[in-house]
Amino acid sequence: MKLGARARRLVEHFRIADGRRFRLKDVDPEDTGGLGAEAGKRASKALGEATERLVELQDMLYAQDRWSLLLIFQAMDAAGKDGTIKHVMSGVNPQGVEVHSFKAPSEEELGHDYLWRCARRVPERGRIGIFNRSYYEEVLIVRVHPELLARQKLPEALVTEDLWEQRYTDIRNFEHTLSRNGVVIRKFFLHVSEREQKRRFLARLDDPAKSWKFSAADVAERRLWKDYQRAYQAAIRATATPEAPWYVIPADHKWFTRLVVATAIVETLAGLDLRHPVLEGSEHEAFVAARHELLEES
Repeated sequence: MKLGARARRLVEHFRIADGRRFRLKDVDPEDTGGLGAEAGKRASKALGEATERLVELQDMLYAQDRWSLLLIFQAMDAAGKDGTIKHVMSGVNPQGVEVHSFKAPSEEELGHDYLWRCARRVPERGRIGIFNRSYYEEVLIVRVHPELLARQKLPEALVTEDLWEQRYTDIRNFEHTLSRNGVVIRKFFLHVSEREQKRRFLARLDDPAKSWKFSAADVAERRLWKDYQRAYQAAIRATATPEAPWYVIPADHKWFTRLVVATAIVETLAGLDLRHPVLEGSEHEAFVAARHELLEES
């Protein structure tokens, strides 16, 4: 079986559409789906084939102008979000793709509800939008660091023990509304191990070309590893739905992560029955007339 075909089978394995029984510990960050180390050498070719297909599908998505695709990437530091986005989207038309990286909210953003800054970046029809982190930070980093709620200036009466469940409900409703309006949502959690994160941090520190990526705050956040794992598990359990599923993908082997993500995106777009528009009626007549005029030019 070709590597691409194996990857298509694996996509379904890592897809979470009902999170009620999901346990993060059931996903091994080192897993390569039984492909083995030798598959890593062939992954570049399979990824290239997937990205070529993605280019074709993106062109039809843009031309048809009916659907849009929102891809959300969440992960612990050094899990490979940036590299995955770069490699998977390497060949697509930049006019049809927008990447938004959501960092600490600005004062303007803090003056609005927590979904506002992401809602205004949802891709328009025909386009692919990529969120590098997203509104999920509000039930991840804010849950691990509840002191951040103070900056949001919420009325005290609204900050209760039910806050996180309320936010899960908000997110499910928000994604449901988007999906009912032609926005296809796919969410990726790149699941890196604590050991591999340490290796990558050290590699950054030892490489002058990569050391700029490292921050002392990364080590401080690493001390809260278990808290973050619990927060991710709770968020995935509460917000995985058939219309907006999570893909919890092992991230210790970058070649595997990129291949599965690319395949998941291709499978999603291929399932939309995309096609180039067919000109009819007056539009077709205008097309014929224009062609005739061009052919008649001396």
